[in-house]
Parts: sequence; C-alpha cells; structure tokens
Amino acid sequence: MKKIFLCCAAGMSTSMVMNKMKQAAAAQGIAVDIIAVSMDDFDRTLPNYDCCLLGPQIKYKFEEFNKKA
Repeated sequence: MKKIFLCCAAGMSTSMVMNKMKQAAAAQGIAVDIIAVSMDDFDRTLPNYDCCLLGPQIKYKFEEFNKKA
C-alpha cells in the first residue's frame, strides 16, 4: 500500500483533494493511505509516508521541504 500525504498551510484545502483522491483510488481498486496535514506537521509526517504533494499556497516551501525529503 502506498502512503501519500498532502500538505498545505492549514490542511483544509487539501482535505477536499484528499477525499477525491480516496474516491478515485477506491473506484480503481487501488490500496492507498492518503491524509492531509498542515505544513507545521510536515517534519513529523514525512518519515511515515512515501509521497508528499504540496498545495500551491505553500510552493515557497518546496526547496526547504525537498531537502528534508
């Protein structure tokens, strides 16, 4: 099972995307764990997940987060 987390400023806007991703994965029979978190939770969440998607409002954090990943 792949584990994906979506990260944005507060974790609210990515929650909508997360729900759509879960629905699409279920419809295709794909086992995936998807969560949405705020950027404050990035460091704590990163070690437990395979992939991170950043919301556009925090694109300025990409370089910093990419170095940690």
